[in-house]
This record gives sequence, structure tokens and C-alpha cells, in this order.
Amino acid sequence: MMDTLFFLIEALVKTIVVIAVAMGFVAYLTLAERKILGRLQVRFGPNRVGPYGLLQPIADGIKSFTKEDIIPANADKPLFVLAPMIALFAALSMFAVIPFGGTVHLFGRAVKLVIGDIDIGLLYVFAFATLGEYGIVLGGWSSGNKYGVLGSLRAAAQMISYEVALGLICMGTIVLAGSLRLTDIVEAQSHMWFVVYQPLTFLLYLVAGLAEINRTPFDMPEAESELACGFNIEYSSMKFALFFMAEYAHMVVIAALATTLFLGGWLGPYSSSVPGLGPLWFFIKVCVLVFFFIWERGTFPRLRYDQIMQFGWKVLFPLALANTVVTALVVALR
Repeated sequence: MMDTLFFLIEALVKTIVVIAVAMGFVAYLTLAERKILGRLQVRFGPNRVGPYGLLQPIADGIKSFTKEDIIPANADKPLFVLAPMIALFAALSMFAVIPFGGTVHLFGRAVKLVIGDIDIGLLYVFAFATLGEYGIVLGGWSSGNKYGVLGSLRAAAQMISYEVALGLICMGTIVLAGSLRLTDIVEAQSHMWFVVYQPLTFLLYLVAGLAEINRTPFDMPEAESELACGFNIEYSSMKFALFFMAEYAHMVVIAALATTLFLGGWLGPYSSSVPGLGPLWFFIKVCVLVFFFIWERGTFPRLRYDQIMQFGWKVLFPLALANTVVTALVVALR
């Protein structure tokens, strides 16, 4: 009975900590992106609210809460309200199986630095990533706006195209580690990170991940030049902010998953001997990948929609399939 109680308390504490850290990171990630893009475009970025603009995310949150919330007359109101909640819930749920550290000992108990260390952790991530797309699709369709419907249809087609390739890309690391459990995949990289064995696969993952989170140059579901805003065209106030937060949380998940699958997760120099150093290494690797996602947004132009679909099916999918076959053959022969 006591073990069950300790387990529930431990899971609750880890959930609160992970969600609080994730939401704080997402809030200041918006500021970091605006600052970095400003430097890339030879301007300052936000620098008025607080010292160096550090209070800008708080001001944006207050503005989102206090703005008028408008629901179109011809919208499907229940789905219109529910859609951004689905998107954010799915994005935050994926953090449950991301291991951000090894095992530490607190109060005489061994505590794993992951909320749920389940056997099918990678499948869990893909399941909730797909669920998050439902929020985008339902949001665009329920708004009753033709541009929103077009954006949601683009999101559905793009998700199907690139998630197939993304699953095949991750198959290489599954074959090398022999497990779907994310902690096992990290521990399999104790001698060598998988990015050394599969550098091309890592690049393919980054490309497919950008398409999965609708980031430039794959941001066709919300292409302002064609769709006026895209799937979220009719959203305002906090509902729009929820979509915004879901996108950035999903970006952090893609970076955290790349760190777990290819960059050794929390492993680094002295990570096993110095307490607390494992999560620090994990955080540094995630920040480097997030910086890359921001950097490429300020560098590459948006592609045409037909170019995105052709690239997904004619280039990315064959390369991912070939990588899976070659990796499995090499492991079997070895």
C-alpha cells in the first residue's frame, strides 16, 4: 500500500515539475526566437518590457488573457473551443515518456528522471503527435472559414506524408537499440551516439521533424501569403495562444526526441558520476537543436505545397526506407 502511495506521489511531483519547466521554457522560447530572428535580420527584437525585454512573455500572456474572445457565428462552437485544447494537451502529453536523466536516489528511493518509463515509449510519442494534428484539423474545419479549411486539409496531408517517413527514420535507432523504450535507446548509446552510426538519418529526422511541426520551410498549413493565416485564421485571445503554445511545445518535443534517439540523451562527460549533470547535458543538447530550428526559419524561404509533397514521397520516404533496410541488414550480419 505504501509503495503504491509513494509511486503516485512520485508520478504527481514529476508531472508537475515537467509541465512547469516545459511551459516556462516554451514561454521564453518565444522571446528567444524573436531575439535570434531579430539579430539575423539586423534588428534588436523585443527590448522594451523589462530589462532586455525579459518580461515580454509575461506581457504577451496578459494580453492574450484580456483580449476579446470572438467565436464566428457559423463556427461549430464545441469543436472550435475544443480544438486548441486538444493540440496543447497532445503536445504536453508527449513529455511523459521523454527521459531527461538517469536514476537518482532521493529519500532512500531510486527515482527515474522520467514520468513514465514504458516499453512502447516511442509509439506513445507518435500516437500523441498524431492526436495533436486532430486539433489543427478540427480547428480549421470548425471555424467555418474557407482559408481555415484549406489550412487544415494541408495539415492533414502533410502529417500523413511526413509521419510515415518519420516512423521509418526512427526504425534505424530501434534496430540498433533493440527496444522501443526510450531509456533503453539512451543506454544503448553509452559507448557511441547513434548520430555517429547514422548521420544521414539524423539529417532526415531534422527535415521530417520540421515538417511535422509545420515550421519554415514546411509551414504550409498557416501560409500567410496564400491562406491569410491558415487553420487558425478565426482564432483570437487565449485560444490562439493555445495553438501557439502547442506549436512551440511540439518543437521542444521534436528536439528532445532527437536528443534521445541520436545524441545520447542525458549522457555526457561525468554525467554518471556527478549528480544533476545528466539533465544539464540533456538541456544543452535540446537548446542547440531548438536554436537550429530557429536559425533555419530565418534562413530558408517557404516552399510550394507541391514541392513539399513531392519531396516527402519521392525523396524522404525512399531514403528512410533504404536506411531501415540497410541498418537491419548490417545488424543482422554483425
